[in-house]
Amino acid sequence: MSVRVVVSSSKVPDLTLQPLSILVLHGPNLNLLGQREPGIYGSLTLAEINNLLAAEGLKLQVKVFPVQSNHEGVLVDTIHEALGKHQGILINAGAYTHTSVALRDAIAGVNLPSVEVHLSNIYRREEFRHHSYIAPIAIGQISGFGVQSYILGLQALVHHLRKDKV
Repeated sequence: MSVRVVVSSSKVPDLTLQPLSILVLHGPNLNLLGQREPGIYGSLTLAEINNLLAAEGLKLQVKVFPVQSNHEGVLVDTIHEALGKHQGILINAGAYTHTSVALRDAIAGVNLPSVEVHLSNIYRREEFRHHSYIAPIAIGQISGFGVQSYILGLQALVHHLRKDKV
């Protein structure tokens, strides 16, 4: 007796991941990475961090779009422009983490899943760095692992975006 199984192509789940686009925002003074307080922030430059994120993005099948600005308004405008272009935001707002209601409101306004990252552990530093305006509206926060904070943040964001898709 032989058994023949016919599988309709419409019944086979598509395991191809849909491409995701992630906006990576770097706030003020992060353009000085590699030369600015390497004991706190490490010796990698911002370009090297962006290259590592792009490589990790390839592994995760996502495209990363890094933007750095020392100007709060540019960061706010970039967040607004993310709507309809990107599925998530990875953000190291630098000092604006602790001061900018405008960045917080922009992220909340576009309602894109966001992960806050920091190279240093902001809770082991000066008291004023312990408060984040972004953390309450982010899906998560990763700090203190150097460049690995960015990589872990990207991985967590992509996992969050795809958790119901696979």
